[in-house]
Amino acid sequence: MTYYRRVYIPGGTFFFTVVTYNRGRFLCLPENIDLLRQAFRYVMTNHPFKIDAMVILPDHLHCIWTLPENDYDFSTRWRLIKSHFSRHQVTIKQVQVSASREQKKEKAAWQRRFWEHLIRDELDYQRHIEYIHYNPVKHGLVKRPIDWEYSSFRRYVTSGLYPPDWGCIESITFSKDIGQE
Repeated sequence: MTYYRRVYIPGGTFFFTVVTYNRGRFLCLPENIDLLRQAFRYVMTNHPFKIDAMVILPDHLHCIWTLPENDYDFSTRWRLIKSHFSRHQVTIKQVQVSASREQKKEKAAWQRRFWEHLIRDELDYQRHIEYIHYNPVKHGLVKRPIDWEYSSFRRYVTSGLYPPDWGCIESITFSKDIGQE
């Protein structure tokens, strides 16, 4: 049996993948985008962190967070974000709910777990940011990263960190150790 161990580093920077339950495609509905933003703001008031980059797709999201210097508890933050969203959600396509979730009266919004990766260095950070920003193109949702509205890509363009046509000229491939979904 393989056990997964999370790495907790105070003040660390982490890449996350969070997936909807049974890959339900409801995250990009406007009311759910608003609710997800509200959930993040709600949690950040008591458990601050910095969102370095993020993309929200219909059935999953990717983001990079940097935690405060003496704090390593990203698990509590994700639990609170997911539960706030689930308690307040209005629009979610019906998905098959497992018997164990039904017995516990759980709403079927999220897979129970999430995937995280400790960002090791500046190159790892840059590659994961690029993965995040290129993800809507990778999934065939848009032809250019700038066209996906639920992404931090436009913020990076405004800041001068990317040209507006980044990711438009040729397709980008990533090594297998970048991203997880």
